[in-house]
Amino acid sequence: MPHHTDLISALAVGLTLAFFGGLAATRLRLPPLIGYLLAGLAIGPFTPGFVADAAIAAQLSEIGVMLLMFGVGLHFSIGDLLAVRRFAVPGALLRIVAVTVLGAAAAHLWGWSLGQGILLGLALSVASTVVLLRALEERGTLDTTNGKIAVGWLVVEDLVMVLALVLLPALAPLLSGAGGTLDLGALGLALMVTLGKMGLFVAVTLLAGRRFIPWMLARVARIGSRELFTLAVLGTALGIAYAAGALFDVSFALGAFLAGVVASESKFSHQVAQDALPFQDAFAVLFFVAVGMLFNPAIVLQAPLLVLATALIILVGKTLIAFFTLRLLRASFSTALTVAISLAQIGEFSFILATLGRDLDLLSAQGQNLILAGAIVSIVLNPFLFRLIPVLEAWHERRAPHTPQAPGAPLNLNGHVVLVGYGRVGRLIAQRLQAQQVPLVVVEEDERLTEELRAQGMTVVYGDAARLEVLTRAQVQAARVVILAVPDSLQSQLMLEQVRHLNPGVHVTARTHDEHTQQALLALGASDVLYGEYELGLAMGEHVLAVLHPQPLQTGAPATLP
Repeated sequence: MPHHTDLISALAVGLTLAFFGGLAATRLRLPPLIGYLLAGLAIGPFTPGFVADAAIAAQLSEIGVMLLMFGVGLHFSIGDLLAVRRFAVPGALLRIVAVTVLGAAAAHLWGWSLGQGILLGLALSVASTVVLLRALEERGTLDTTNGKIAVGWLVVEDLVMVLALVLLPALAPLLSGAGGTLDLGALGLALMVTLGKMGLFVAVTLLAGRRFIPWMLARVARIGSRELFTLAVLGTALGIAYAAGALFDVSFALGAFLAGVVASESKFSHQVAQDALPFQDAFAVLFFVAVGMLFNPAIVLQAPLLVLATALIILVGKTLIAFFTLRLLRASFSTALTVAISLAQIGEFSFILATLGRDLDLLSAQGQNLILAGAIVSIVLNPFLFRLIPVLEAWHERRAPHTPQAPGAPLNLNGHVVLVGYGRVGRLIAQRLQAQQVPLVVVEEDERLTEELRAQGMTVVYGDAARLEVLTRAQVQAARVVILAVPDSLQSQLMLEQVRHLNPGVHVTARTHDEHTQQALLALGASDVLYGEYELGLAMGEHVLAVLHPQPLQTGAPATLP
Protein backbone atom coordinates (compact mmCIF):
# COMPACT_ATOMS: atom_id res chain seq x y z
CA MET A 1 0.00 0.00 0.00
CA PRO A 2 1.41 3.47 -0.89
CA HIS A 3 2.59 5.56 2.02
CA HIS A 4 1.60 8.99 0.71
CA THR A 5 -2.17 8.82 0.91
CA ASP A 6 -2.98 12.05 2.77
CA LEU A 7 -4.92 13.51 -0.16
CA ILE A 8 -6.77 10.26 -0.88
CA SER A 9 -7.70 9.71 2.76
CA ALA A 10 -8.88 13.31 3.20
CA LEU A 11 -11.12 13.00 0.13
CA ALA A 12 -12.36 9.47 0.77
CA VAL A 13 -13.04 9.72 4.50
CA GLY A 14 -14.21 13.33 4.36
CA LEU A 15 -16.74 12.82 1.56
CA THR A 16 -17.95 9.48 2.94
CA LEU A 17 -18.61 10.84 6.43
CA ALA A 18 -20.12 13.99 4.91
CA PHE A 19 -22.55 11.82 2.95
CA PHE A 20 -23.69 9.90 6.00
CA GLY A 21 -23.81 13.07 8.12
CA GLY A 22 -25.81 14.96 5.48
CA LEU A 23 -28.16 12.00 5.07
CA ALA A 24 -28.78 11.79 8.82
CA ALA A 25 -29.37 15.54 9.06
CA THR A 26 -31.85 15.41 6.18
CA ARG A 27 -33.73 12.55 7.83
CA LEU A 28 -34.01 14.68 10.96
CA ARG A 29 -35.32 17.58 8.84
CA LEU A 30 -32.17 19.61 9.48
CA PRO A 31 -30.00 21.37 6.88
CA PRO A 32 -27.46 18.84 5.46
CA LEU A 33 -24.57 21.21 6.14
CA ILE A 34 -24.93 20.37 9.84
CA GLY A 35 -24.01 16.79 8.96
CA TYR A 36 -21.04 18.03 6.93
CA LEU A 37 -19.76 20.08 9.87
CA LEU A 38 -20.09 17.11 12.23
CA ALA A 39 -18.18 14.96 9.72
CA GLY A 40 -15.34 17.47 9.82
CA LEU A 41 -15.38 17.51 13.61
CA ALA A 42 -15.18 13.69 13.61
CA ILE A 43 -11.99 13.64 11.50
CA GLY A 44 -10.45 16.73 13.09
CA PRO A 45 -7.57 16.84 15.58
CA PHE A 46 -9.82 17.55 18.57
CA THR A 47 -11.71 14.24 18.51
CA PRO A 48 -10.32 10.70 18.89
CA GLY A 49 -9.82 8.36 15.95
CA PHE A 50 -8.76 9.12 12.39
CA VAL A 51 -7.32 12.63 11.83
CA ALA A 52 -7.26 14.01 8.29
CA ASP A 53 -4.70 16.51 7.04
CA ALA A 54 -6.28 19.90 7.80
CA ALA A 55 -4.06 21.73 5.30
CA ILE A 56 -5.15 19.46 2.45
CA ALA A 57 -8.81 19.74 3.44
CA ALA A 58 -8.52 23.53 3.51
CA GLN A 59 -7.03 23.60 0.00
CA LEU A 60 -9.72 21.29 -1.33
CA SER A 61 -12.41 23.49 0.19
CA GLU A 62 -10.78 26.51 -1.48
CA ILE A 63 -11.35 24.78 -4.82
CA GLY A 64 -15.02 24.53 -3.89
CA VAL A 65 -15.17 28.27 -3.18
CA MET A 66 -13.54 29.03 -6.54
CA LEU A 67 -15.91 26.79 -8.49
CA LEU A 68 -18.94 28.19 -6.69
CA MET A 69 -17.94 31.77 -7.48
CA PHE A 70 -17.21 30.77 -11.08
CA GLY A 71 -20.72 29.35 -11.33
CA VAL A 72 -22.20 32.54 -9.88
CA GLY A 73 -20.23 34.62 -12.37
CA LEU A 74 -21.76 32.61 -15.21
CA HIS A 75 -25.19 33.94 -14.21
CA PHE A 76 -24.03 37.53 -13.83
CA SER A 77 -23.04 40.27 -16.20
CA ILE A 78 -21.26 43.56 -15.73
CA GLY A 79 -24.66 45.21 -16.07
CA ASP A 80 -26.01 43.14 -13.18
CA LEU A 81 -23.17 44.27 -10.91
CA LEU A 82 -23.56 47.91 -11.91
CA ALA A 83 -27.31 47.69 -11.33
CA VAL A 84 -26.88 46.80 -7.64
CA ARG A 85 -23.94 49.10 -6.88
CA ARG A 86 -26.25 51.64 -5.19
CA PHE A 87 -26.93 49.10 -2.43
CA ALA A 88 -23.88 46.81 -2.53
CA VAL A 89 -21.01 49.31 -2.35
CA PRO A 90 -22.14 51.72 0.42
CA GLY A 91 -23.97 48.94 2.22
CA ALA A 92 -20.95 46.64 2.43
CA LEU A 93 -18.59 49.45 3.45
CA LEU A 94 -20.91 50.80 6.14
CA ARG A 95 -21.51 47.36 7.60
CA ILE A 96 -17.82 46.46 7.70
CA VAL A 97 -17.09 49.66 9.63
CA ALA A 98 -20.07 49.23 11.98
CA VAL A 99 -19.41 45.55 12.76
CA THR A 100 -15.70 46.22 13.27
CA VAL A 101 -16.56 48.94 15.80
CA LEU A 102 -19.07 46.61 17.47
CA GLY A 103 -16.50 43.80 17.69
CA ALA A 104 -13.84 46.15 19.05
CA ALA A 105 -16.27 47.45 21.68
CA ALA A 106 -17.11 43.92 22.80
CA ALA A 107 -13.42 43.01 22.95
CA HIS A 108 -12.76 46.10 25.07
CA LEU A 109 -15.37 44.91 27.57
CA TRP A 110 -13.59 41.55 27.68
CA GLY A 111 -10.29 43.27 28.49
CA TRP A 112 -8.67 42.72 25.10
CA SER A 113 -6.32 45.16 23.39
CA LEU A 114 -7.47 47.51 20.62
CA GLY A 115 -5.60 45.49 17.99
CA GLN A 116 -7.33 42.25 19.01
CA GLY A 117 -10.69 44.00 19.00
CA ILE A 118 -10.24 45.45 15.51
CA LEU A 119 -9.12 42.10 14.13
CA LEU A 120 -12.07 40.35 15.79
CA GLY A 121 -14.49 42.92 14.37
CA LEU A 122 -13.03 42.60 10.86
CA ALA A 123 -13.27 38.81 11.01
CA LEU A 124 -16.91 38.98 12.10
CA SER A 125 -17.86 41.58 9.46
CA VAL A 126 -17.36 39.47 6.34
CA ALA A 127 -19.85 36.81 5.21
CA SER A 128 -19.11 33.31 3.94
CA THR A 129 -19.18 32.90 0.17
CA VAL A 130 -20.14 29.23 0.30
CA VAL A 131 -22.94 29.56 2.86
CA LEU A 132 -24.50 32.56 1.14
CA LEU A 133 -24.43 31.03 -2.34
CA ARG A 134 -25.75 27.66 -1.19
CA ALA A 135 -28.58 29.37 0.69
CA LEU A 136 -29.58 31.45 -2.34
CA GLU A 137 -29.34 28.49 -4.72
CA GLU A 138 -31.44 26.21 -2.50
CA ARG A 139 -34.20 28.82 -2.38
CA GLY A 140 -34.02 29.66 -6.09
CA THR A 141 -33.29 33.34 -5.35
CA LEU A 142 -29.77 33.63 -6.78
CA ASP A 143 -31.00 35.25 -10.01
CA THR A 144 -33.45 37.59 -8.29
CA THR A 145 -32.79 41.23 -7.45
CA ASN A 146 -32.23 40.34 -3.79
CA GLY A 147 -29.78 37.60 -4.75
CA LYS A 148 -27.82 39.93 -7.01
CA ILE A 149 -27.58 42.57 -4.29
CA ALA A 150 -26.26 39.94 -1.84
CA VAL A 151 -23.64 38.70 -4.33
CA GLY A 152 -22.60 42.25 -5.22
CA TRP A 153 -22.26 42.97 -1.49
CA LEU A 154 -20.10 39.85 -1.18
CA VAL A 155 -17.79 41.00 -3.99
CA VAL A 156 -17.28 44.38 -2.29
CA GLU A 157 -16.50 42.63 1.02
CA ASP A 158 -13.92 40.44 -0.71
CA LEU A 159 -12.18 43.49 -2.17
CA VAL A 160 -12.08 45.20 1.23
CA MET A 161 -10.70 42.07 2.90
CA VAL A 162 -7.93 41.82 0.29
CA LEU A 163 -6.91 45.36 1.25
CA ALA A 164 -7.12 44.48 4.95
CA LEU A 165 -4.79 41.50 4.49
CA VAL A 166 -2.24 43.78 2.83
CA LEU A 167 -2.49 46.59 5.39
CA LEU A 168 -2.53 44.52 8.61
CA PRO A 169 1.18 43.56 8.54
CA ALA A 170 2.14 47.22 8.10
CA LEU A 171 -0.22 48.30 10.90
CA ALA A 172 0.73 45.44 13.25
CA PRO A 173 3.34 47.41 15.30
CA LEU A 174 0.79 50.11 16.03
CA LEU A 175 -2.16 47.78 16.71
CA SER A 176 -0.18 45.47 18.98
CA GLY A 177 0.62 48.32 21.33
CA ALA A 178 4.26 47.28 21.37
CA GLY A 179 5.42 50.83 20.79
CA GLY A 180 6.41 50.31 17.18
CA THR A 181 6.44 53.19 14.72
CA LEU A 182 4.17 53.40 11.71
CA ASP A 183 5.88 53.93 8.37
CA LEU A 184 3.30 55.98 6.47
CA GLY A 185 5.38 55.90 3.29
CA ALA A 186 5.55 52.11 3.26
CA LEU A 187 1.85 51.89 4.13
CA GLY A 188 0.87 54.24 1.31
CA LEU A 189 3.08 52.40 -1.17
CA ALA A 190 1.60 49.02 -0.19
CA LEU A 191 -1.91 50.43 -0.60
CA MET A 192 -1.15 51.91 -4.02
CA VAL A 193 0.50 48.72 -5.25
CA THR A 194 -2.43 46.60 -4.09
CA LEU A 195 -5.03 48.88 -5.65
CA GLY A 196 -2.98 49.00 -8.85
CA LYS A 197 -2.78 45.21 -9.02
CA MET A 198 -6.49 44.83 -8.39
CA GLY A 199 -7.36 47.38 -11.04
CA LEU A 200 -4.98 45.80 -13.55
CA PHE A 201 -6.41 42.34 -12.91
CA VAL A 202 -10.00 43.51 -13.38
CA ALA A 203 -9.07 45.40 -16.56
CA VAL A 204 -7.15 42.48 -18.08
CA THR A 205 -9.84 39.96 -17.19
CA LEU A 206 -12.77 42.00 -18.42
CA LEU A 207 -11.17 43.49 -21.53
CA ALA A 208 -8.95 40.68 -22.79
CA GLY A 209 -10.87 37.81 -21.18
CA ARG A 210 -14.20 38.80 -22.72
CA ARG A 211 -12.67 38.34 -26.15
CA PHE A 212 -10.43 35.32 -25.60
CA ILE A 213 -12.46 33.01 -23.32
CA PRO A 214 -15.70 32.89 -25.39
CA TRP A 215 -13.57 32.44 -28.53
CA MET A 216 -11.58 29.64 -26.90
CA LEU A 217 -14.69 27.84 -25.62
CA ALA A 218 -16.29 28.04 -29.07
CA ARG A 219 -13.21 26.49 -30.69
CA VAL A 220 -13.08 23.67 -28.14
CA ALA A 221 -16.81 22.99 -28.55
CA ARG A 222 -16.34 22.58 -32.31
CA ILE A 223 -13.89 19.73 -31.69
CA GLY A 224 -16.79 17.73 -30.29
CA SER A 225 -14.96 16.26 -27.30
CA ARG A 226 -16.94 16.50 -24.04
CA GLU A 227 -13.78 15.68 -22.11
CA LEU A 228 -11.81 18.56 -23.62
CA PHE A 229 -14.70 20.97 -23.07
CA THR A 230 -14.93 20.01 -19.39
CA LEU A 231 -11.17 20.50 -19.04
CA ALA A 232 -11.48 23.89 -20.73
CA VAL A 233 -14.15 24.88 -18.20
CA LEU A 234 -12.13 23.77 -15.17
CA GLY A 235 -8.93 25.25 -16.61
CA THR A 236 -10.65 28.59 -17.13
CA ALA A 237 -12.13 28.69 -13.63
CA LEU A 238 -9.12 27.48 -11.67
CA GLY A 239 -6.47 29.01 -13.96
CA ILE A 240 -7.80 32.56 -13.79
CA ALA A 241 -8.48 32.19 -10.05
CA TYR A 242 -4.92 31.03 -9.44
CA ALA A 243 -3.50 33.83 -11.60
CA ALA A 244 -5.55 36.31 -9.58
CA GLY A 245 -3.84 35.19 -6.39
CA ALA A 246 -0.35 34.41 -7.66
CA LEU A 247 0.17 37.39 -9.96
CA PHE A 248 -2.17 40.11 -8.72
CA ASP A 249 -2.63 39.27 -5.00
CA VAL A 250 -6.41 39.17 -5.50
CA SER A 251 -8.49 36.53 -3.74
CA PHE A 252 -9.05 33.23 -5.55
CA ALA A 253 -12.81 33.63 -5.12
CA LEU A 254 -12.90 37.05 -6.79
CA GLY A 255 -10.71 35.79 -9.63
CA ALA A 256 -13.03 32.84 -10.23
CA PHE A 257 -16.07 35.11 -10.13
CA LEU A 258 -14.68 37.38 -12.84
CA ALA A 259 -13.71 34.31 -14.86
CA GLY A 260 -17.35 33.26 -14.74
CA VAL A 261 -18.51 36.74 -15.74
CA VAL A 262 -16.37 36.73 -18.91
CA ALA A 263 -17.26 33.09 -19.68
CA SER A 264 -20.94 34.06 -19.55
CA GLU A 265 -20.35 36.00 -22.78
CA SER A 266 -19.99 32.66 -24.59
CA LYS A 267 -23.03 31.10 -26.27
CA PHE A 268 -21.97 27.88 -24.52
CA SER A 269 -22.31 29.38 -21.04
CA HIS A 270 -25.17 27.00 -20.10
CA GLN A 271 -23.03 23.99 -21.01
CA VAL A 272 -20.15 25.51 -19.05
CA ALA A 273 -22.38 25.79 -15.96
CA GLN A 274 -23.62 22.22 -16.38
CA ASP A 275 -20.07 20.81 -16.62
CA ALA A 276 -18.85 22.71 -13.56
CA LEU A 277 -21.85 21.88 -11.34
CA PRO A 278 -20.81 18.37 -10.12
CA PHE A 279 -17.37 19.65 -9.11
CA GLN A 280 -18.90 22.66 -7.35
CA ASP A 281 -21.14 20.48 -5.20
CA ALA A 282 -18.45 17.98 -4.20
CA PHE A 283 -15.79 20.52 -3.28
CA ALA A 284 -18.27 22.87 -1.59
CA VAL A 285 -19.14 20.03 0.79
CA LEU A 286 -15.44 19.81 1.64
CA PHE A 287 -15.57 23.45 2.74
CA PHE A 288 -17.95 22.57 5.58
CA VAL A 289 -15.86 19.49 6.43
CA ALA A 290 -12.74 21.67 6.64
CA VAL A 291 -14.53 24.14 8.93
CA GLY A 292 -15.60 21.31 11.22
CA MET A 293 -11.99 20.08 11.40
CA LEU A 294 -10.77 23.46 12.64
CA PHE A 295 -13.26 23.73 15.49
CA ASN A 296 -12.18 22.90 19.02
CA PRO A 297 -15.38 22.19 21.00
CA ALA A 298 -13.53 22.83 24.27
CA ILE A 299 -14.00 26.58 23.77
CA VAL A 300 -17.73 26.14 24.45
CA LEU A 301 -16.94 24.87 27.97
CA GLN A 302 -14.01 27.24 28.58
CA ALA A 303 -15.74 30.50 27.58
CA PRO A 304 -19.47 29.92 27.00
CA LEU A 305 -20.45 33.55 27.52
CA LEU A 306 -17.85 34.79 25.03
CA VAL A 307 -19.04 32.23 22.48
CA LEU A 308 -22.62 33.41 23.01
CA ALA A 309 -21.61 37.07 22.66
CA THR A 310 -19.68 36.33 19.45
CA ALA A 311 -22.64 34.45 18.00
CA LEU A 312 -25.02 37.30 18.88
CA ILE A 313 -22.77 39.84 17.14
CA ILE A 314 -22.87 37.72 13.97
CA LEU A 315 -26.51 36.65 14.00
CA VAL A 316 -28.17 39.70 15.53
CA GLY A 317 -25.72 42.61 15.31
CA LYS A 318 -24.67 42.02 11.69
CA THR A 319 -28.24 41.36 10.59
CA LEU A 320 -29.64 44.53 12.17
CA ILE A 321 -26.78 46.66 10.87
CA ALA A 322 -27.23 45.34 7.32
CA PHE A 323 -31.01 45.70 7.52
CA PHE A 324 -31.03 49.31 8.70
CA THR A 325 -28.20 50.22 6.32
CA LEU A 326 -30.25 48.98 3.37
CA ARG A 327 -33.36 50.75 4.64
CA LEU A 328 -31.35 53.98 4.86
CA LEU A 329 -30.36 53.36 1.23
CA ARG A 330 -34.12 53.15 0.47
CA ALA A 331 -34.28 49.42 -0.18
CA SER A 332 -37.64 47.72 0.34
CA PHE A 333 -38.40 45.93 3.60
CA SER A 334 -38.32 42.55 1.83
CA THR A 335 -34.99 43.27 0.11
CA ALA A 336 -33.35 44.58 3.28
CA LEU A 337 -34.56 41.60 5.31
CA THR A 338 -33.55 38.94 2.77
CA VAL A 339 -30.09 40.38 2.10
CA ALA A 340 -29.39 40.98 5.80
CA ILE A 341 -30.26 37.39 6.75
CA SER A 342 -28.29 36.04 3.77
CA LEU A 343 -25.17 37.74 5.13
CA ALA A 344 -25.67 36.67 8.77
CA GLN A 345 -22.73 34.25 8.98
CA ILE A 346 -18.93 34.23 8.63
CA GLY A 347 -16.54 31.99 6.76
CA GLU A 348 -13.44 31.87 4.58
CA PHE A 349 -11.96 35.35 5.02
CA SER A 350 -12.71 35.22 8.74
CA PHE A 351 -10.44 32.18 9.07
CA ILE A 352 -7.72 33.81 6.97
CA LEU A 353 -7.84 36.96 9.10
CA ALA A 354 -7.72 34.89 12.30
CA THR A 355 -4.66 32.96 11.06
CA LEU A 356 -2.91 36.18 10.02
CA GLY A 357 -3.74 37.71 13.40
CA ARG A 358 -2.10 34.77 15.16
CA ASP A 359 1.00 35.08 12.99
CA LEU A 360 1.26 38.81 13.73
CA ASP A 361 0.60 38.33 17.48
CA LEU A 362 -2.52 40.46 17.14
CA LEU A 363 -4.90 37.69 18.22
CA SER A 364 -4.77 35.14 21.00
CA ALA A 365 -5.57 31.45 20.61
CA GLN A 366 -8.83 32.11 22.43
CA GLY A 367 -9.72 34.81 19.92
CA GLN A 368 -9.11 32.46 17.01
CA ASN A 369 -11.27 29.77 18.63
CA LEU A 370 -14.05 32.28 19.25
CA ILE A 371 -14.07 33.21 15.56
CA LEU A 372 -14.27 29.53 14.62
CA ALA A 373 -17.03 28.94 17.18
CA GLY A 374 -18.93 31.93 15.81
CA ALA A 375 -18.58 30.53 12.31
CA ILE A 376 -19.94 27.13 13.33
CA VAL A 377 -22.92 28.58 15.20
CA SER A 378 -23.80 31.07 12.46
CA ILE A 379 -23.47 28.50 9.65
CA VAL A 380 -25.72 26.07 11.52
CA LEU A 381 -28.37 28.64 12.42
CA ASN A 382 -28.40 30.66 9.18
CA PRO A 383 -30.81 28.29 7.35
CA PHE A 384 -33.25 28.60 10.23
CA LEU A 385 -33.12 32.40 10.05
CA PHE A 386 -34.45 32.20 6.49
CA ARG A 387 -37.61 30.64 7.90
CA LEU A 388 -38.26 33.90 9.78
CA ILE A 389 -38.50 35.92 6.55
CA PRO A 390 -42.18 35.10 5.78
CA VAL A 391 -43.11 35.65 9.44
CA LEU A 392 -41.42 39.07 9.60
CA GLU A 393 -42.83 40.09 6.22
CA ALA A 394 -46.32 39.20 7.43
CA TRP A 395 -45.76 41.26 10.58
CA HIS A 396 -44.56 44.19 8.48
CA GLU A 397 -47.59 44.00 6.23
CA ARG A 398 -49.92 44.05 9.24
CA ARG A 399 -48.07 47.10 10.54
CA ALA A 400 -48.41 48.85 7.18
CA PRO A 401 -51.81 47.81 5.77
CA HIS A 402 -52.03 51.10 3.90
CA THR A 403 -49.34 50.04 1.39
CA PRO A 404 -51.07 50.37 -1.99
CA GLN A 405 -51.16 47.27 -4.11
CA ALA A 406 -51.65 49.29 -7.30
CA PRO A 407 -52.38 52.85 -8.31
CA GLY A 408 -56.02 53.85 -8.40
CA ALA A 409 -59.09 52.03 -7.18
CA PRO A 410 -59.08 48.51 -5.71
CA LEU A 411 -59.11 45.62 -8.14
CA ASN A 412 -62.50 44.59 -9.43
CA LEU A 413 -61.84 41.70 -11.78
CA ASN A 414 -63.55 38.44 -12.64
CA GLY A 415 -62.31 35.47 -14.68
CA HIS A 416 -58.78 36.82 -14.84
CA VAL A 417 -55.38 35.11 -14.50
CA VAL A 418 -53.24 35.55 -11.37
CA LEU A 419 -49.52 35.09 -12.02
CA VAL A 420 -47.39 34.61 -8.90
CA GLY A 421 -43.74 35.47 -9.50
CA TYR A 422 -42.25 37.62 -12.25
CA GLY A 423 -38.84 36.00 -12.67
CA ARG A 424 -37.48 34.55 -15.91
CA VAL A 425 -40.35 32.06 -16.25
CA GLY A 426 -43.04 34.46 -15.08
CA ARG A 427 -41.90 37.15 -17.49
CA LEU A 428 -42.29 34.83 -20.47
CA ILE A 429 -45.74 33.73 -19.30
CA ALA A 430 -46.86 37.33 -18.84
CA GLN A 431 -45.65 38.33 -22.28
CA ARG A 432 -47.57 35.48 -23.89
CA LEU A 433 -50.79 36.27 -22.01
CA GLN A 434 -50.55 39.99 -22.69
CA ALA A 435 -50.06 39.30 -26.40
CA GLN A 436 -53.44 37.52 -26.33
CA GLN A 437 -54.97 40.36 -24.24
CA VAL A 438 -55.75 38.04 -21.32
CA PRO A 439 -56.65 40.02 -18.16
CA LEU A 440 -53.70 39.49 -15.83
CA VAL A 441 -52.75 40.31 -12.24
CA VAL A 442 -49.15 39.76 -11.14
CA VAL A 443 -48.26 39.03 -7.50
CA GLU A 444 -44.65 39.96 -6.74
CA GLU A 445 -42.76 40.44 -3.45
CA ASP A 446 -39.85 42.42 -4.90
CA GLU A 447 -40.86 46.02 -4.25
CA ARG A 448 -38.53 47.55 -6.84
CA LEU A 449 -39.74 45.16 -9.53
CA THR A 450 -43.32 45.86 -8.50
CA GLU A 451 -42.81 49.59 -9.06
CA GLU A 452 -41.18 48.97 -12.44
CA LEU A 453 -44.08 46.80 -13.62
CA ARG A 454 -46.66 49.32 -12.44
CA ALA A 455 -44.82 52.03 -14.36
CA GLN A 456 -45.28 49.84 -17.45
CA GLY A 457 -49.04 49.81 -16.86
CA MET A 458 -49.33 46.28 -15.46
CA THR A 459 -51.68 45.40 -12.59
CA VAL A 460 -49.44 44.24 -9.74
CA VAL A 461 -50.12 43.25 -6.14
CA TYR A 462 -47.14 43.57 -3.84
CA GLY A 463 -46.62 40.91 -1.16
CA ASP A 464 -46.06 37.26 -0.34
CA ALA A 465 -48.59 35.02 -2.11
CA ALA A 466 -48.41 32.53 0.77
CA ARG A 467 -50.60 34.95 2.75
CA LEU A 468 -54.38 35.09 2.36
CA GLU A 469 -54.63 38.88 2.45
CA VAL A 470 -52.25 39.21 -0.52
CA LEU A 471 -54.14 36.63 -2.58
CA THR A 472 -57.43 38.31 -1.62
CA ARG A 473 -56.15 41.65 -2.98
CA ALA A 474 -55.31 39.85 -6.23
CA GLN A 475 -58.94 38.66 -6.36
CA VAL A 476 -57.96 34.97 -6.46
CA GLN A 477 -61.48 34.14 -5.28
CA ALA A 478 -62.77 35.43 -8.65
CA ALA A 479 -59.88 34.24 -10.83
CA ARG A 480 -60.18 31.65 -13.57
CA VAL A 481 -56.53 30.50 -13.48
CA VAL A 482 -53.69 30.85 -10.97
CA ILE A 483 -50.12 30.30 -12.14
CA LEU A 484 -47.41 29.60 -9.52
CA ALA A 485 -44.21 30.55 -11.34
CA VAL A 486 -41.96 30.76 -8.26
CA PRO A 487 -38.98 28.36 -8.13
CA ASP A 488 -39.09 27.67 -4.38
CA SER A 489 -40.90 24.34 -3.87
CA LEU A 490 -41.82 24.99 -0.22
CA GLN A 491 -43.25 28.40 -1.04
CA SER A 492 -45.25 26.93 -3.93
CA GLN A 493 -46.86 24.41 -1.61
CA LEU A 494 -47.76 27.07 0.97
CA MET A 495 -49.21 29.29 -1.76
CA LEU A 496 -51.23 26.43 -3.22
CA GLU A 497 -52.85 25.68 0.14
CA GLN A 498 -53.95 29.32 0.49
CA VAL A 499 -55.21 29.48 -3.12
CA ARG A 500 -57.34 26.36 -2.59
CA HIS A 501 -58.69 27.87 0.64
CA LEU A 502 -59.89 30.97 -1.20
CA ASN A 503 -61.03 29.34 -4.43
CA PRO A 504 -61.40 25.53 -4.36
CA GLY A 505 -62.41 25.34 -8.02
CA VAL A 506 -59.78 27.57 -9.65
CA HIS A 507 -57.39 25.98 -12.15
CA VAL A 508 -53.87 26.06 -10.66
CA THR A 509 -50.77 25.54 -12.80
CA ALA A 510 -47.42 25.26 -11.01
CA ARG A 511 -43.79 24.60 -11.91
CA THR A 512 -41.16 22.42 -10.27
CA HIS A 513 -37.63 21.10 -10.71
CA ASP A 514 -38.15 17.55 -9.43
CA GLU A 515 -40.68 14.73 -9.44
CA HIS A 516 -41.01 14.66 -5.63
CA THR A 517 -42.28 18.25 -5.50
CA GLN A 518 -44.47 17.57 -8.52
CA GLN A 519 -46.25 14.78 -6.65
CA ALA A 520 -46.53 16.91 -3.50
CA LEU A 521 -48.17 19.78 -5.42
CA LEU A 522 -50.58 17.44 -7.17
CA ALA A 523 -51.53 15.93 -3.82
CA LEU A 524 -52.28 19.45 -2.49
CA GLY A 525 -54.69 20.07 -5.35
CA ALA A 526 -52.71 21.55 -8.24
CA SER A 527 -54.51 21.09 -11.56
CA ASP A 528 -51.26 20.52 -13.42
CA VAL A 529 -47.59 20.74 -12.45
CA LEU A 530 -45.00 21.23 -15.16
CA TYR A 531 -41.73 19.44 -14.43
CA GLY A 532 -39.07 21.37 -16.35
CA GLU A 533 -36.90 18.56 -17.68
CA TYR A 534 -39.92 16.37 -18.51
CA GLU A 535 -41.66 19.12 -20.48
CA LEU A 536 -38.44 19.95 -22.29
CA GLY A 537 -38.04 16.30 -23.29
CA LEU A 538 -41.60 16.18 -24.65
CA ALA A 539 -41.16 19.43 -26.56
CA MET A 540 -37.89 18.26 -28.11
CA GLY A 541 -39.50 14.95 -29.08
CA GLU A 542 -42.42 16.75 -30.76
CA HIS A 543 -39.99 19.06 -32.54
CA VAL A 544 -38.01 16.11 -33.93
CA LEU A 545 -41.20 14.32 -35.03
CA ALA A 546 -42.33 17.49 -36.83
CA VAL A 547 -39.03 17.54 -38.71
CA LEU A 548 -39.20 13.82 -39.58
CA HIS A 549 -42.88 13.82 -40.53
CA PRO A 550 -43.90 17.32 -41.66
CA GLN A 551 -47.62 17.81 -42.11
CA PRO A 552 -48.61 18.86 -45.67
CA LEU A 553 -50.37 22.19 -45.96
CA GLN A 554 -54.09 22.00 -46.77
CA THR A 555 -55.19 23.73 -49.98
CA GLY A 556 -56.68 27.10 -49.28
CA ALA A 557 -55.67 27.06 -45.61
CA PRO A 558 -53.33 29.78 -44.33
CA ALA A 559 -49.79 28.61 -43.71
CA THR A 560 -48.61 28.55 -40.10
CA LEU A 561 -45.14 28.47 -38.68
CA PRO A 562 -44.13 25.27 -36.84
